[in-house]
Amino acid sequence: MGSRWSSEEERQPLLGPGLGPGLGAAWRSREAAAALPAAAAGPGRVYGRRWLVLLLFSLLAFIQGLVWNTWGPIQNSARQAYGFSSWDIALLVLWGPIGFLPCFAFMWLLDKRGLRITVLLTSFLMVLGTGLRCIPISDLMLKRRLIHGGQMLNGLAGPTVMNAAPFLSTTWFSADERATATAIASMLSYLGGACAFLVGPLVVPAPNGTSPLLTTESSRAHIKDRIEAVLYAEFGVVCLIFSATLAYFPPRPPLPPSVAAASQRLSYRRSFCRLLSNFRFLMIALAYAIPLGVFAGWSGVLDLILTPAHVSQVDAGWIGFWSIVGGCVVGIAMARFADFIRGMLKLILLLLFSGATLSSTWFTLTCLNSITHLPLTTVTLYASCILLGVFLNSSVPIFFELFVETVYPVPEGITCGVVTFLSNIFMGVLLFFLTFYHTELSWFNWCLPGSCLLSLLLILCFRESYDRLYLDVVVSV
Repeated sequence: MGSRWSSEEERQPLLGPGLGPGLGAAWRSREAAAALPAAAAGPGRVYGRRWLVLLLFSLLAFIQGLVWNTWGPIQNSARQAYGFSSWDIALLVLWGPIGFLPCFAFMWLLDKRGLRITVLLTSFLMVLGTGLRCIPISDLMLKRRLIHGGQMLNGLAGPTVMNAAPFLSTTWFSADERATATAIASMLSYLGGACAFLVGPLVVPAPNGTSPLLTTESSRAHIKDRIEAVLYAEFGVVCLIFSATLAYFPPRPPLPPSVAAASQRLSYRRSFCRLLSNFRFLMIALAYAIPLGVFAGWSGVLDLILTPAHVSQVDAGWIGFWSIVGGCVVGIAMARFADFIRGMLKLILLLLFSGATLSSTWFTLTCLNSITHLPLTTVTLYASCILLGVFLNSSVPIFFELFVETVYPVPEGITCGVVTFLSNIFMGVLLFFLTFYHTELSWFNWCLPGSCLLSLLLILCFRESYDRLYLDVVVSV
């Protein structure tokens, strides 16, 4: 079914001959493996410790998203405490997409050195980044530079927490658990970013929320103390996770959980050649990068978009929060469904993007109620925005699994690294553009249904294949 895509040398087993009759030479090629008797191919073995590995990685992804979104929800307080400008606030958010510029170096490290080394380096960068932000310095100029440096180091952790989820699920989980593990590991980063909307405003008071009896200087000092409490707490959690991964985070299980986990992959150079020459992959990569990039930029200015509809900044934050939380829950549920009903990833994406197209169209037409006469109420805005976020955010793990299946035997980290790199570059350019041209945003609403519709058409024309699933379901039987 797909043996023509790799040479005989690249299909040599990673396992030695002494690891059992079914996990040795059984998958040197698909035809040879399929011709073996049932006793010669084993289903692999899973270990209970896989859930601990998944928990540690998911916690790392969660705190990385939380640290990245520290400043957005408390930007007014940060302006008063540290003298941040509008450009500073925008740059603090942009360090996330900028951190994906060396994405290919992390992909190489994951491919060559494995999961443990990559995760340790990632968590160490986060320790350095969150530590820089906590250095007590009275010079505000130097303090702002340290905060920017800390956000940059945390942004460099983004490629691993966003790309390594499919690699982890293939390495540790069986074929009927892979999509669920991918969803949990990839969605927790989004959930961390959403929880920042709760943590920051609950701990840090707004500039006008302090006692009027306090002087301006004491008010600034009080806000600064509360912000530093958040920074110290994040630093402590990151150090705890780094210590846990340093103590126990094995690179792989003693025995592979599936045939695909034990099969040899393409080299780093040949993987890029395969990806860039695969039209089907480029099609589905654009279907992922364009709408997710537009949605990320749109979410960043949601409070400005909803201002003409008399929706407060607090309500806009809650809309963003519930859309992400709903997307995480639905994404994990959809991934679990995909594990039970295999070979249905394209259908799931078609359903999700049909809903996203309808929701974004509903929201855009509602904002034009003077023309469409649709009811413009808090309920309709909440419903349309949250549904849009649920449909788009929940598609991320499904996309990841479809990417890996489409270009197998390209390594999972390289495949997902390329698509997340494209998405973050697209989001970064869009956020940079909106930083200077944010006075008129009504046109931006039309980008949402347009990008969702384009993605829906690309998915509809996409011809799916499940080469990795073929190995696990057909060859190992």
